[in-house]
Amino acid sequence: MKHSPCIVSACLIGMFCRYSGEVVSFGPAVELVRQGRAIPFCPEAMGGLSTPRKPCEIKDGRVVDSDGVDQTAAFRRGAEEGLRLAKLAGCTEAILKTRSPSCGCGIIYDGSFTSTCIQGDGVFAALLKEHGITVRSEEDLVG
Repeated sequence: MKHSPCIVSACLIGMFCRYSGEVVSFGPAVELVRQGRAIPFCPEAMGGLSTPRKPCEIKDGRVVDSDGVDQTAAFRRGAEEGLRLAKLAGCTEAILKTRSPSCGCGIIYDGSFTSTCIQGDGVFAALLKEHGITVRSEEDLVG
C-alpha cells in the first residue's frame, strides 16, 4: 500500500526561500523528498513574498514585518495555496519549520522581534490543522 506524501517546508530541503536568503538543508527532510514521500512547499514564497525579505512575526493576530508593515494577506494567500496542494496530493501530514510565522507548530516568535517565543501556530500550520492535517516540526524528526 502506497502512503500519501507529506508537505515539507521548502526551506528545510535547501530551497532558496528563507526570509534571510540563507540556504540550509536538513538531512531528514531532504531524505523524505528523495524517497518521494514529501512535497516541498513555501507558503511565504507562494504568497508572493520575495527572498530575501524582512523578518516577520505574528503580533495581535496579524503578521507584520520588522518595519511594522502588515503582511497578513500574503501569508494567508500562501497558506491557502499550500492547503490546496496538500488536498490535491492527499497529504495527511506536514513537517514544517519551527517558530516560523507561517510554519511554526506549537511555538512561534511573540511579535517583539527579540527572539522571544510563545505558544502558538503559524498561519499555514494553523490552517492545515483546521483541515485535519497533522502538523509536526522538523525537530520531531530527530526526536
